[in-house]
Amino acid sequence: MKPRRRPAVAGYFYEGSREALLKQVEQCFLSPHGPGKTPTKKWGTRRAPALISPHAGFMYSGPVAAHGYYELTKYAVPESVVVFGPNHYGVGTVVSIYPGGSWVTPLGEVKIDEKLAGEIAGQREFFYLDEVSHAREHSIEVQLPFLQYLYGDFQFVPICINDQSLETCVEIGEAVGEVVDGRNILMIASTDFTHYEPHETVLKKDRLALERIERLDVEGLYRVIERHDITMCGYGAVAALLTAAKKLGAVEATVLKQATSGDTGGDYGSVVGYAALRIELPEK
Repeated sequence: MKPRRRPAVAGYFYEGSREALLKQVEQCFLSPHGPGKTPTKKWGTRRAPALISPHAGFMYSGPVAAHGYYELTKYAVPESVVVFGPNHYGVGTVVSIYPGGSWVTPLGEVKIDEKLAGEIAGQREFFYLDEVSHAREHSIEVQLPFLQYLYGDFQFVPICINDQSLETCVEIGEAVGEVVDGRNILMIASTDFTHYEPHETVLKKDRLALERIERLDVEGLYRVIERHDITMCGYGAVAALLTAAKKLGAVEATVLKQATSGDTGGDYGSVVGYAALRIELPEK
């Protein structure tokens, strides 16, 4: 029997029922800190871009995430989705790809693209096909309701990264880039930025990291994070995405929205930083 992952944070990070969650996702798009309108779902023809998206509770980071997802309607519906996320709990394997079956949210089931997962897993020895790494992890899960809202039925590959070292994450990106080259596959890196510092401090620190990301400068991102003590939790996921995007011919990333939990929650004393970015991928 194929695995069926139950949601870890439904009813906590986002609403636990179908109707309430649909309304919450729409409110993220309509928020003053979101795009201010819901997507038309009139799809374009260009190859899907890559996105960087936050992963906190929807009440805090959802409007920021909505900026990236709103952009997707300008592109063709992808054949599959790859989501890179950090392993917050440190359990499981070094780099884990969920092996098969489906993930469940209040909006229904999302099937694992088993063929694509197997292709990626076969590229490097550090990839493991396991379920344990994903059991409690929220960073990938919280991207799914937005994708379900947009695409309805789709397949995806979740990649949970426990070892966020520069060397490993560059290798992850190289491997994924090799597999998706020439295909219309949406790639998403899930990360929040600086944690639990004053609003203005977080904005300044995160801007330093965003400047490196805009230039697709992976090594520079790691240097800035270390030098300025930027507590960005998914830096390895971003590094993997940037590496894959560069391999596919991308030259820059565009910041769509930068904000903090102070903007959306009202408490500016100790906040978490969020950003949504888009990376254009050239047509093959």
